[in-house]
This record gives sequence, C-alpha cells and structure tokens, in this order.
Amino acid sequence: MKKNIRVMVVDDELIVRESLSGWLKMDGYAVETAASAEDALDLLKKQRFNVMFLDNKMPGMDGLELLDRLKEEEPDMAVIMITAYGSIDGAIKAMKNGAYDYLLKPFDPNEIGLLIQKVIDYQGLAEENIILKDQIREKNRLESLIGQSKAMQNVFNLILDVAEAESNILITGETGTGKELVAKAIHTQSPRAYGPFIAVNCGAFTEHLLESELFGHEKGAFTDAVFAKKGRFELAQGGTLFLDEVGVISMKMQIDLLRVLEEKSFYRVGGTQPIEADFRILSATNRELGQAIQESIFRQDLYYRLNVITIHVPPLRERKEDIPLLANHFLRRFAKDLNKPFDNISRDALDEMMLYDWPGNVRELENAIERAVVVGRGRTIQAENLPFYKEKPSYTPKDGTLKEVEKGHIIEVLEETRWNISKAASTLGIDRVTLYNRIKKYGLKKPSDA
Repeated sequence: MKKNIRVMVVDDELIVRESLSGWLKMDGYAVETAASAEDALDLLKKQRFNVMFLDNKMPGMDGLELLDRLKEEEPDMAVIMITAYGSIDGAIKAMKNGAYDYLLKPFDPNEIGLLIQKVIDYQGLAEENIILKDQIREKNRLESLIGQSKAMQNVFNLILDVAEAESNILITGETGTGKELVAKAIHTQSPRAYGPFIAVNCGAFTEHLLESELFGHEKGAFTDAVFAKKGRFELAQGGTLFLDEVGVISMKMQIDLLRVLEEKSFYRVGGTQPIEADFRILSATNRELGQAIQESIFRQDLYYRLNVITIHVPPLRERKEDIPLLANHFLRRFAKDLNKPFDNISRDALDEMMLYDWPGNVRELENAIERAVVVGRGRTIQAENLPFYKEKPSYTPKDGTLKEVEKGHIIEVLEETRWNISKAASTLGIDRVTLYNRIKKYGLKKPSDA
C-alpha cells in the first residue's frame, strides 16, 4: 500500500532532503526530492504525487509562492510545510492558503510517520466520500425515473441537457406522472447536486401559511409567531427549490415570488434585513397556465420567469410499454418492504394493466402493485389481485355491422388462444399494441377461466 503513495520532499538544504527522504523510504514510501520550487514543478510535469513536504523559506520562488501554484495545478495533493521554530507564523499563513499541516525543524521521525499517515487517511476518506457521492448521484438518476419508451427517453435526454444550466424550468403533466421525480433528477445532475433540494406543495397551504412557509418569519411577526423561523427560500440556499402546483398560488403570492426572482433577495415576514436568494427554482403544474393567463388568474410575467424551459411528463396511457418495467420495479420494492415472497407478475395481470387507462398515472400503478402484494398469495401477482379488475362475459355479435364483425372476430381469436395476446395478434396479423387498442376500444375483458 505504502509503495503506491508518492511523496516529494522540496528543500534547498541537502541534509534536510536526505534525512527526510531516508526516513520516508524506510517506512516504505516512494520518494523523490527537489532542491528548489522550480525543480519541483519540473518533477510534477513528469509524475503525480500524493504528498509534498515543502520548505517555507527557499531562494528564488519560496514555499508560499509554490503553494499558490499547486492550488491551481495540483489541488488534490496534500502539502506539508517545513518550517523552523521562529517561522511558525509563515506556516500558519500557508495553512490558511491551503496547506494541510506543517512540520517543525528539527524533525522527529515518529512525528513524520504519524503526520503522513494522517494525510493518507484523510485522502482516503475524501476519495471514498467522492465515490459515495457519485454512487448516490447515479443511484438517484437511475432509480428515480424509470422508462424505456421513446417519450420517457426524450424526457431523460432533456433532463441531462438542462441540468447544468441555472435556467428556471417548468415541469408539466397530469397528477401522478412523476413531476417531482423529474425535478429531483434535474437537481442531482446539476452543479447544485450536493446542496439542498427543498420541495413545497403550494396547494397544501392557505395564502397566509404559504407566505410564512416560503419566506419564513421573525418572532412576533404575527400572533402565532412565538419563534423566528427560516422559510423554504432560506433553507434552499445553495440548492434547488421545487414549487409543486405553482398554478394555484394567489395573485399576491405571484407578485411576491416574481419580486424574489427579479431582485434575487427577499425578506422574512416581519423582517427588515434582506436575505440573498441563492437557489434555482423548478416548478410544476398540472394546470394549463396559458388558459389561466387568459382568465387573469395567473400573471404572464411570472409565467415567463418560471417557464424558461418546459419539460412535459407524458401520462402513463401514452407510454404503456413502460408499464411492465414499472410494475416489476414496484413489485420488487414492495415484496422486500412487506416481506412477501412475490417475484413475478402473471401474463393475465400484465394484460389487465396494459388495457387499463391509469387516470392516476404512475402513482396509481404504484398503489395497485402495493395492494396486490398485500392481498395476493403465492409468488405471482394475478389479475384478480388488481383493484380495477372486473370479470366480463364473452360477447356474441348481435348484428352484421363491420364494427360488430371485427369485435366478434377478435373475441373469437382471443378465446381460441386463451387470451394469449402475442398469439392472438399474430393470428389476426396485427401487432400487440394495435390489439390492445382494439380490446380497449370494444371494452373487452378476459374471463377468469381463460
């Protein structure tokens, strides 16, 4: 392990270079030496080092000047300043400028060993922290949003395109489509990823409560303000603020929000000191804001501030190819959470899910799978475990219209194939999606004995 740690000793005194490098080599470290700052920079062009012992006082470029260069060119390298007893002030200044620690002359070999081990441990923890953050970021990216449909792939690509910018984004879509998940994905892919993600459901508060929730308040600002309270604007500093159901806020709150966006500062309720607004706003709505503007219940200038970029999340009925993927994802999660042995979804149940319209979108699918896991038995989710399942008898055509003939023929083929959608579609000479659409159009339901 130690032989992989590369150390450079930079000092204009030969005795210091030899003694310090000798002790480090005896401890098993790979060591190079340099007699000046200029020589050290030449060495750094050829190889990388984990740690540098750097003399504070040298002719030519001194240690502090070299330290400033290293902050730009080798920011990951730990620098330990070498200083005499009477020059501790310079060493402290160096630490303020980015040095890791300082080492006093004359040296204690035991102190050197402990110091470099501390540096190595610190660098290891820092590297582990970076790896962990990357893993969390990737995990959030992969698990928060699921979909293989073209519509969702377009959403994923747009998220990656806009995440790096600071532009305000309006996320539109029906209730339950996953607008907050899109907002979180944008946040985790943005430069603000390690700052806070603060979400506010604007529809959950009255106008008065929403004002206090967003702006915070000072003690005594109103009757119930017993203590001062930070608002969501303040809590989101350095990160992202997500305003869900932004279309329902009052005209007064719209004016207040617009002022924050324009002036980049705000006041707590009852406060007199401005607070800097350092956050990115992502907002979402399931309303048609264009119509709201025409009805004079939403400000056009605020709309343009919030809607620099629009991301529309499609309803589940428009991306049904994602249903099996989502259903199995929820199945694994709830089976683990509820300690149930489910590991499969029957073809009948999948067919029922593919034929259903999902007015509640992904959230409704999630709830349906949770219910199925709770009430079901065995290892496989069956159609009858789904909350919307209703058994319907087979249909016999009553007249000879083209519509009825087509309907009757589809029913006949489905019954012959025992409702195997793939086989039925092949027999009819159409694809599965077309067959699903015909089944939906005619309101057909698979009998329980199919």
